[in-house]
Amino acid sequence: MNKKYAPVYIALGGNLSNPADTFLQALKALQNEGVRIRAVSHLWQSPAWPPGQGQPDYLNACAEVTFDGTAEELLVILQATETRFGRVRSERNAARTLDLDILDFKGEIRPGSDTALHLPHPRMRSRGFVLFPLQDIAPNWQDPVSKQNITEIIARLPFSDVEPMTRKGRLDLHLG
Repeated sequence: MNKKYAPVYIALGGNLSNPADTFLQALKALQNEGVRIRAVSHLWQSPAWPPGQGQPDYLNACAEVTFDGTAEELLVILQATETRFGRVRSERNAARTLDLDILDFKGEIRPGSDTALHLPHPRMRSRGFVLFPLQDIAPNWQDPVSKQNITEIIARLPFSDVEPMTRKGRLDLHLG
């Protein structure tokens, strides 16, 4: 039986240490855990949130991956990878070395709760720092809930979320 290919999209973010190098090493570590990297976006720089906290700007990226396990199994791998690369969970919006989020897991829709995995990621549609990198690698992505195309979603972002976004270089990850 031939399974239909269903991509998984992961967001990467960080503003401590050297985020680009951390992303590269984290993606390699994920490959060792059975996460197959198919594409990686450009790096995008965005201001830390909330403004005025004195934190360094963030670098953000997205990766299209395949994974044979469940979304919960992938989440465990992502959280262990964050910890391995120095992520300390303290207060909300705290500076961090690495943040890995499942944006879309094979188009699954799950309402989630405080303790359950919510899919697609509940706040991704309002975050330019997620949508611009995702559009790099998935220009035809469609929100499984609203059925809106990523271009339509980006067009609805406030200018204040779009204007500070700066596209940077690419990670030198050799896929294959």
